[in-house]
Amino acid sequence: MLPMLMALQLVQSPSPMVENTRAYERQQQRTVPGERIATPLGELVLPPRSKPGSKLPLVIHFHGEPWLAEQSVRRALPKAAVLAVQVGAGSRVYDEAMRDPATLPGILTALARPVERLYLSGFSAGYGAIRAILRQPENAARVDAVLLLDGIHSDYAAPQDARQPAPADLDDFLTFARAAQGEQKRLAILHSEIFPGTYASTTETTDWLLAQLGLRRKAVLRWGPLGMQIVSDTRSGLLRVLGFAGNSAPDHVDMLHALPWALKILK
Repeated sequence: MLPMLMALQLVQSPSPMVENTRAYERQQQRTVPGERIATPLGELVLPPRSKPGSKLPLVIHFHGEPWLAEQSVRRALPKAAVLAVQVGAGSRVYDEAMRDPATLPGILTALARPVERLYLSGFSAGYGAIRAILRQPENAARVDAVLLLDGIHSDYAAPQDARQPAPADLDDFLTFARAAQGEQKRLAILHSEIFPGTYASTTETTDWLLAQLGLRRKAVLRWGPLGMQIVSDTRSGLLRVLGFAGNSAPDHVDMLHALPWALKILK
């Protein structure tokens, strides 16, 4: 009986797609004014009244409706330019979009203005693009801040029954997290309690990162944005990890709609 119980504990079913006990507030689409510059990955949207040659913060957001990223950045960082990149589903397509080290410099050239601060933001599968950039030493050095919204996954390390994230998938995030601990960079990770079942969840990968950094979660219970509930809040230097209640698909989408609130953590 004992081996059977242990086997049942190792089986991890994916989280549900529907949940009806929360409000799940959503942003409403609005027009985002500003000059637009075409790039191969989407439109750069400049803040209104930006002067040619003036320094601008730049937010590049990966995955999610472009309008939502654009208006979120405008609310949180009104003087920033924004590029919303939506190239498909799955982390692999985002990795491929940014795998060429010339891609990021090409975006900065298209902006035609000096970048004051470079923010990378990724929701869900968008983390694949950010990881690709952090694997490129020259481009990683350009990045000032990273925001991960329920999007830091990995394969499981072998043997799979160990249910441990594969370090090779997370090492570049760990390097950036150490820089944030030392206040050289800024990193914010927001995650739900969703478990995909076949690869490491954002809870598991974040637990792994915290363990490598010698940190323990700080349990809390308070309201976050859009009716979300914060259940842990861990800080070290300019690193912040926020755990949220919820293990369903709507809880995942909450993270994207909370983008204006999350970006302010990096200011």
